[in-house]
Amino acid sequence: ASPARLDFARGRRSGAMAAEEGSAAAEAQGQDIFYVCKKSLAALQEKLKKGEEISQEAVNELAFPDAIADEEIMVPVDMRGVGQEFDDVEQMVEKLGAKGTAEAFVRAREYFDANKDKEPEEERPKEMTAAEWREVLTADLGEGEEEEDLLEDEEEDLEEPEEEEGEPAAKKPKTA
Repeated sequence: ASPARLDFARGRRSGAMAAEEGSAAAEAQGQDIFYVCKKSLAALQEKLKKGEEISQEAVNELAFPDAIADEEIMVPVDMRGVGQEFDDVEQMVEKLGAKGTAEAFVRAREYFDANKDKEPEEERPKEMTAAEWREVLTADLGEGEEEEDLLEDEEEDLEEPEEEEGEPAAKKPKTA
């Protein structure tokens, strides 16, 4: 899977981590941060205002910005504003349709902008370029792999047979 096609949990974690000073505050306050393409979000907002048709492609461009230029701006949205839990964008589209998903992302951005947690501005997740966002995702993937390796090592340690309880076996004297 491409870095942009990660599940919400990974994307959200990346988003919180991207605002380095704010990551602890974001996690402590239960924020549910996801990054989307600013230009795509604005285009969808405009289409919604005009009552125009929202295509699946437009939603994909917003949520999976694989092909956007490095200098495009990515903005944080707080998925708590959606009003319900989803595992990923595909599940949102399945349940809400393309238009409902677009509306959900607009609500998530409004929720983020409202700053209901009264979080200090300097601690909030910040906008970033698509290039910066991809770097965060790539770094996050690397950390996830390291965590998996550590877990596997721990599991292997647990699988090693333990010596039978009781006295340790006596050492045999060396013969010369």
